[in-house]
Amino acid sequence: MTLSHPSVNPLCALVMAVLLSMLLVPSLFLNQDQWDKHLPTVEQNSSLNVKFDPKATKLTWDCQENATYGECVLIHKEKGQIKKKVKDKECQCTFQDCSLHGGVTLTVEVNINQRRISETLVYLNPGREGTAAQNFSCLIYNADFMNCTWAKGQAAPNDVQYFLYIRDSKKKIERECPHYLKDSGTHVGCHLQDLSGLTSYSYFLVNGTSQEAGIQFFDSVLLLKEIEQYNPPNNITVHCNESHCFIRWEKPRTRKTLSIREFQYQLDIQRQSDTGSSRNQLIVVSGDMGNKYSFPRPGLRAKHTVKIRTADARKAHWGAWSQPAEFGSAEPESSLVHVYLLVVLGTFVCGLTISCLFKRFLGMHRLFPPIPRIKDKLNDSHQIDHQQILWEKFAHDVGKGDKEEVLAVEEVAEAPANA
Repeated sequence: MTLSHPSVNPLCALVMAVLLSMLLVPSLFLNQDQWDKHLPTVEQNSSLNVKFDPKATKLTWDCQENATYGECVLIHKEKGQIKKKVKDKECQCTFQDCSLHGGVTLTVEVNINQRRISETLVYLNPGREGTAAQNFSCLIYNADFMNCTWAKGQAAPNDVQYFLYIRDSKKKIERECPHYLKDSGTHVGCHLQDLSGLTSYSYFLVNGTSQEAGIQFFDSVLLLKEIEQYNPPNNITVHCNESHCFIRWEKPRTRKTLSIREFQYQLDIQRQSDTGSSRNQLIVVSGDMGNKYSFPRPGLRAKHTVKIRTADARKAHWGAWSQPAEFGSAEPESSLVHVYLLVVLGTFVCGLTISCLFKRFLGMHRLFPPIPRIKDKLNDSHQIDHQQILWEKFAHDVGKGDKEEVLAVEEVAEAPANA
């Protein structure tokens, strides 16, 4: 018996082939990321045994066979997500130093046999809440010294003791505070006289011990350049000519050698006779100006002082003021306003005095008129002759005066008496 095969329509076969190709071809063009997004997540029972070392900020897990792709994620409360790619056949991630006292969430994702495996680890600050050191800060001064201070936690027991550890960003050098500052026996600060070995970024850790309760730690990553307080500039000099004064100085010594563009300066120029209520506005000079400043010379040669302080060009964290540098004349001089006031006041006083004297003279003249002088013929005639007065002008008046009678007196001698 011969079985006969049914005939197949060629058109139907072509339609079936097209539909089959439309279903299969898109899957061939998915890239690896798109493919990974569609991979199923393995249940939590297939654990990776994730572990976190806070000292080294390293995340590790058990290696799995055929692992082809991976990623580590650290979720920080302040910095957000920090992601690190995982290389093939590596089962660890190392993050840069960051503060961990607020707790972090860590996640590991790897792809094994075209399946995604994910595991999350929450790292918390161990110890009783509120026992960690607080108000932590550090300051570098005089280029070679550093002070760090902190306060006792509000919930810390009486027997708490704190310890400070400092580590460089390369995680190679770690040191404990060599000299603690104490308050009632409790460490509340640290003084360092040797800053060698510290890199630009350094990790600071303050942990504690107590017999009564577990003590939480406090940590911070500080950029040493930002916590350095610069010294005042060196060799401040002032020279003045007839029109301008020129101030020059040298950049201060710092922990690391810096270019002049990384500094900024603040100048305080004051007249010595001025009071604190009339202070001039502070002048800010960029470091790239060549460590110099010029300004018009004051009109009067009074003594002035200038003080200068330094800060980082990107952050106005000003250091201490320099000693005042004096320039100008040592003789105290009044300002123009004072001179004008004195001239006006002197003129007014003089005018008032002259007016009073004149009024007094007029009053005395009215009260005591001048007494007529007795005519002295002898002297008057002498004066008239001496002055050569022309008598001719009096000729017209002759005869107008009263006639005077002239009485002749003759002296008669008395005759002697007869005996």
